[in-house]
Amino acid sequence: MDRAPHPRPTRLRRRFARLTGAFAATALGATALVALGGTPAGAAAANLAQNPGFESGLSGWTCSAGSGSTVTSPVHGGSAALKATPAGTDNARCAQTVAVRPNSSYTLTAWVQGSYVYLGASGTGTTDVSTWTPSASGWQQLSTSFTTGANTTAVTVYTHGWYGQPAYYADDISLTGPGGDPGNPGDPVPGAPSGLKTGAVTSSSIALSWSPVTGATGYHVYRDGSRVQSVSGTSATVTGLTPSTSYRFEVTATNAAGESPRSSAVTGTTSAGSGGGGGGTVPRHAVTGYWQNFDNGAAVQKLRDVQDQYDIIAVAFADATGTPGAVDFTLDPAVGYGSEQQFKDDIKAKQAAGKSVVISIGGQNGTVSVNDAASANNFANSVYALMREYGFNGVDIDLENGLNATYMTQALRALSAKAGSGLVITMAPQTIDMQSTSNGYFQTALNIKDILTVVNMQYYNSGSMLGCDGKVYSQGSVDFLTALACIQLEGGLSPSQVGLGVPASTRGAGSGYVSPAIVNNALDCLARGTNCGSFKPARTYPELRGAMTWSTNWDATAGNAWSGAVGPKVHGLP
Repeated sequence: MDRAPHPRPTRLRRRFARLTGAFAATALGATALVALGGTPAGAAAANLAQNPGFESGLSGWTCSAGSGSTVTSPVHGGSAALKATPAGTDNARCAQTVAVRPNSSYTLTAWVQGSYVYLGASGTGTTDVSTWTPSASGWQQLSTSFTTGANTTAVTVYTHGWYGQPAYYADDISLTGPGGDPGNPGDPVPGAPSGLKTGAVTSSSIALSWSPVTGATGYHVYRDGSRVQSVSGTSATVTGLTPSTSYRFEVTATNAAGESPRSSAVTGTTSAGSGGGGGGTVPRHAVTGYWQNFDNGAAVQKLRDVQDQYDIIAVAFADATGTPGAVDFTLDPAVGYGSEQQFKDDIKAKQAAGKSVVISIGGQNGTVSVNDAASANNFANSVYALMREYGFNGVDIDLENGLNATYMTQALRALSAKAGSGLVITMAPQTIDMQSTSNGYFQTALNIKDILTVVNMQYYNSGSMLGCDGKVYSQGSVDFLTALACIQLEGGLSPSQVGLGVPASTRGAGSGYVSPAIVNNALDCLARGTNCGSFKPARTYPELRGAMTWSTNWDATAGNAWSGAVGPKVHGLP
């Protein structure tokens, strides 16, 4: 979001061009990357992967939910290849654990074919890596590299597809680098947990427990196919759930050698109640609007003037300070308040009417940087201080110049520990930020799912983007809204944590404006399966949180036409 009347989309288009160009560069750079394996020039690098071409069926490989098989066509080399088919909430992950040496460099490559095919390595002891292609109509080589940690003796290499996509193919998978000691591979990968069962249930949480696994040092908890929690013991409580909703849970066991297959699944259903995600004051379906603490040609408002359809009001924006990560807020005289106390009184009045008021961090010109432990601590402390001073319900993350997932997660969890369960956390990433779960913004959202209220991605100032079906969609259409929302909905976020962010008028953004009728059609399509365009999701998401607009001021300039039309639609969702 921008303080200027017409935000500039060119930066996003350049970034998208670089992103798509990187896909093509992956194959071109594969030959050079082989040198990282440490093999002398002229010698063939030894492949540490077992059964790399699937000539022996699936020997050495484990595929989730029985998704894998071998085929004789198409193949890249030899007489067989892997075919893995995503289904429902399973992304067809096929993996094997390989013995490696500590403090050593490795290169992982594979030939793949299909839409949204991923290749990666986990348990490296340093930074887990992955790479992907959105569309490979013929065989395409993927390549990535990593260095193991000081105590790493085994890593897990894997491929997987994407939810709602057709089968993908993989062949000739290679891991090159120093081989591990077969006689001392470290602890074996633990077996799958047993005895998984549900326990205490509330409207937003379900408790789980399971039997201990020999050799396990930790456990991963999966909800509807996506990992949501990691624990050291044999119990966990999954939070941030939607009332009266059924969820499927699985658990895996982990140690330094890798991750076990998943346990048998159990289903749990939350009790009836209101809300979902973080922030207890937010209704099941909510409208978010940004209130401008500046005058850029839109109608100047006081908070008391904001249309009643808005459930979450994001005050834009907090300002960076001279302390890394820290923010402050200064009321702009241009908005017409006689004193800060009047502003604080307006916040209280909105809250008394059932609204949440949060402080937004960033915007197009924002320079707040949270990239280490100290700045994360400064961020949490300064935001909490603003919450106490002004009465804000929480924080909105609208950083448009990059985000470090590790330290922003740390900052928001520290803020949550200070503010408690009523904290409202919203996010407003750009479209490019939510194209893949490996992106820092998407990672952060998934990392804080248990305390996250809603992600209102900005479906504007964007240009064309990929939808969850691998096709390219142009902004300004119902398909752009629904196909891009599908990436978040099938990528691990709860439907109650997904909202559609759009401009309130043609003057509110440089490009991407859609009429309220298009927004309402997209809401119907996602929540009810009706009024879709050419793209129709494989399932409906009745718990969808709602919609967001930039801004309440531009909405007021246009006679509140946006909130007057979209507000009732959101509040009338099932």
